[in-house]
Amino acid sequence: MAVSFDFKQLTERERYKLMIGTVIPRPIALVTTVDENGRINAAPFSFFNCLSADPPILAIGVENNADMSFKDTGHNIRMTEVFTVNIVSFAIAEAMHVCGAKYPRGVDELKEAGLTAMPGEKVASPFIAEAPAAFECKRHVTLELGRSRQIVMGEIVYAHYRDGVVDPERLHVDPAAVDAIARLGGDTCATIRDRFEMLTPKL
Repeated sequence: MAVSFDFKQLTERERYKLMIGTVIPRPIALVTTVDENGRINAAPFSFFNCLSADPPILAIGVENNADMSFKDTGHNIRMTEVFTVNIVSFAIAEAMHVCGAKYPRGVDELKEAGLTAMPGEKVASPFIAEAPAAFECKRHVTLELGRSRQIVMGEIVYAHYRDGVVDPERLHVDPAAVDAIARLGGDTCATIRDRFEMLTPKL
């Protein structure tokens, strides 16, 4: 017999548990920003994906604090209008986890995690040298979703790839070289190492 839920009858936490356990795997963005004083912040987001290629748009879901104040990422994007999305590989998974701890404002999470901040080419926020790929973004639009969250859409203005990840002639990105991880439910993550091909059907 099927199990069904009326989302209007569930608490916010209950809806969250069902959503993150079902919409899997979710790619992880390790987002770097700077505040108005140039201090670096880094935080992971699994409410993240690409939405458009023309214009090239990425979106991240940024949660607010319980009192509706902005967390560091949301605050910094509002103040600077830029952010950088770093793709998380298996090699930097533990470092990403360190960045997700609740540090006081002003603490450089990249230093705490042993990651290297590299100056952005087009934006003030840095990219992470150890990440397989990174997208520098300018804020395109921000959607306010009630009290709990903002959806920040950013237009990609520059991309960085670690050596060996992308073929510069064919623009083919090697998924094995990216070796990205994804979030499942709770604290569980997954790699993308098991793959298979499905050709698009032709009528």
